[in-house]
Amino acid sequence: MNVDKILAIAGKPGLFELKLQTRSGFLAESLLDGKKITVGMRSNVSLLSEISMYTYSEEKPLVEIMRAIAVKENEGPTSVSHKDDNVQLMAYFKEVLPDYDEDRVYASDIKKLINWYNILQAKGLVSKEEPKIDNAEAIKDTVVEEVAQAEAKPKKAAKKTTKKEE
Repeated sequence: MNVDKILAIAGKPGLFELKLQTRSGFLAESLLDGKKITVGMRSNVSLLSEISMYTYSEEKPLVEIMRAIAVKENEGPTSVSHKDDNVQLMAYFKEVLPDYDEDRVYASDIKKLINWYNILQAKGLVSKEEPKIDNAEAIKDTVVEEVAQAEAKPKKAAKKTTKKEE
């Protein structure tokens, strides 16, 4: 699932795809109706790839949560609607992310997530596959080699003080 150019804009319904950056802001296309809008630098804009939700142990990136929904729904639309009552939404979300922080994740957050997932699913942008990193093996080998070199270097002895320095 690649949501690097997918935006949520405060005050605007739905999600947008970043099309073009300009001097005064950027041009975005709505994923709902395909209309293009210009957005100024003062607008409150969030990249989906940068949004996380609270769990009891850590903050979980939205992409990982959407991947969990895609696995649960077999890449189809959600079995609940963002318009369902809060109890249903919270029960559904508990199945997707069992350790979410119930005190800090509100029903409105869950509604927004389900709505966003369904928008992305309708556009074919959701996937239950783990993202693959190009040349992952080469990166791993480089890191292992750097760690081995760092461990092989002798540690510098502490500097001895002389009577003049004391």
